[in-house]
Amino acid sequence: MLITLLYALLVSSVIATENDSRPPRLNNTKAAEAFIDSAEVVVIGFLEGEDSHGYKELIVAAKRVDSVPVAICTVKEVWADYGLSSDTLTLFRKADNHQENLVLAEIEKLESDGLVNFITINEVRYITEYNQVTAVGLFNSEVKSHLLLFANRGSEEYTELKERLGALAPEFTGKFLFVLINGALQSNFRSLEYFGLKSQDLPRVGIYDGDSDMKWLLPEGEITTDRVREFCQSFLRGELKEVKQAGAETKTEL
Repeated sequence: MLITLLYALLVSSVIATENDSRPPRLNNTKAAEAFIDSAEVVVIGFLEGEDSHGYKELIVAAKRVDSVPVAICTVKEVWADYGLSSDTLTLFRKADNHQENLVLAEIEKLESDGLVNFITINEVRYITEYNQVTAVGLFNSEVKSHLLLFANRGSEEYTELKERLGALAPEFTGKFLFVLINGALQSNFRSLEYFGLKSQDLPRVGIYDGDSDMKWLLPEGEITTDRVREFCQSFLRGELKEVKQAGAETKTEL
């Protein structure tokens, strides 16, 4: 009798754990807005139900990309508020106020690996570490101006500078994407060379403007919030266009 009771409790515990691990349900627009506002990057599966094409794959993908909160919305009145009319996986990010839609009906072979790729490629944050995966999302963004922090992972200032500039980034939402480039990685040496830098020159801060394909460096010195803020504002005022670009043969900085 005791063994049967313990077994029943164990089974119910497992079921409860499985249920608790399922993404939360968003039943109205207010709940959806609160969820979107809860993190820098979130994903909502706008699906008719658990039998929908892509539901099981999304559950698997959500467990693999646990850095991005995932929720489900089956209420079509809410879908309309986000311009959706069919089953869609949507990623919302604050860094550039962007909504990236993946219409599931348009995908013939839908796999969890593909959904993981969709999430990780588009996981642009207030400060995003540059690599081959995140580069796709960064350069596909409508925001073409990048504030670049070049720093060597493992250095004393790496974490502090990442947090400092990450805290500044919200001030420039829609104007800049803040990007961290780890100068200790050989795969990033070309990015450093593009700015006329070497790993031993770091940390440094630069701006790259994708629209004009121009680039500048913040002058050497302490990388403070005020200096970086003023550097960004100088670009927005158009003042950097008169300054010689970084990486030029005779390098002149602001």
